[in-house]
Amino acid sequence: MDPFLVLLHSVSGNLSSSDLLELKFLCRERVSKRKLERVQSGLDLFSVLLEQNDLERTRTGLLRELLASLRRHDLLQRLDDFEAGTAASAAPGEADLRVAFDIVCDNVGRDWKRLARQLKVSEAKIDGIEERYPRSLSEQVREALRVWKIAEREKATVAGLVKALRACRLNLVADLVEEALQAQGSVNENEGISPMLWDPTVSSSEAP
Repeated sequence: MDPFLVLLHSVSGNLSSSDLLELKFLCRERVSKRKLERVQSGLDLFSVLLEQNDLERTRTGLLRELLASLRRHDLLQRLDDFEAGTAASAAPGEADLRVAFDIVCDNVGRDWKRLARQLKVSEAKIDGIEERYPRSLSEQVREALRVWKIAEREKATVAGLVKALRACRLNLVADLVEEALQAQGSVNENEGISPMLWDPTVSSSEAP
């Protein structure tokens, strides 16, 4: 069974009637009035979005925006778990990046804009992120990291993220990222830090 369809089924089952009304309102510019009138459940709406190619297992941005608008952080966590599983099955480096993202989201706080700028996220996108997630710093951080990852694609690495953290003097967070990945085996005991993590321009001895 397709894990993405399982996710959508789970999300639909946890939507209240008021949630569904809000989703239908938010999709008015994307889905025709006639189709929206026939929507009686989250699954109905998701089916329409799938048919229109607005939703795909590799393009979950719209679903994330809708759930964020509902402030359903429990369902956003399910989406995060799905994406984490997809990333882990795609490549080991993606799994490491996911771990790094979690640590950064938990520890960067109000410094996220400084980090976003260091990662070359535009001011317009930073403003958009702040408007989209006005009450959740952790979601603002996570969305900024997602924007960076989408823009950089395969160039988005843990090494690059650590370098940006240190450039922002967020050395404690950078240390936490490296320590977590070392603890889960991303470091080869015989050779030191793995090539993905090691960057000659990044020194853990830098002073805050």
